[in-house]
Amino acid sequence: MNITKPILLVEDNPLDRELTIEALSEYNLVNKIATATDGVEAMEYLQYKGKHKDREKGNPSVILLDIKMPRMDGIEVLEAIRNDDNLKTIPVVMLTSSREEPDMEKCYELGVNAYVVKPVHFKEFLEAVKHTTVFWVLVNEQPPNKIKSHE
Repeated sequence: MNITKPILLVEDNPLDRELTIEALSEYNLVNKIATATDGVEAMEYLQYKGKHKDREKGNPSVILLDIKMPRMDGIEVLEAIRNDDNLKTIPVVMLTSSREEPDMEKCYELGVNAYVVKPVHFKEFLEAVKHTTVFWVLVNEQPPNKIKSHE
């Protein structure tokens, strides 16, 4: 079993997804970066459904989650994660352009670990992603992963 847990990036904007992956690659992390383009796909990944049914077992080291997405937004995903005993201990970082106070308040009420507003400038964006993710991947200690079937 791979001891390096993947990072799950949930982002519907292709450019932001590419920039985030580029930022993470600058740290030469050995973690695989799994991507989902909306909340429904993120939940399928986390619950081993659809095209993710045969993925390697284990939770990601951190979830980088956008808020404004089609089908299922990031706040709904965060709520589903925090209400699932198999997922609730995964660190979740909102990586969003939303500065709306209700969004921020709701995320913290639901137990988000960090709320990072995407900077407009590329260099600031890269630095924010790198520093935030490196903490959750390399420094943070998580409880042991006890996997239960979602079926």
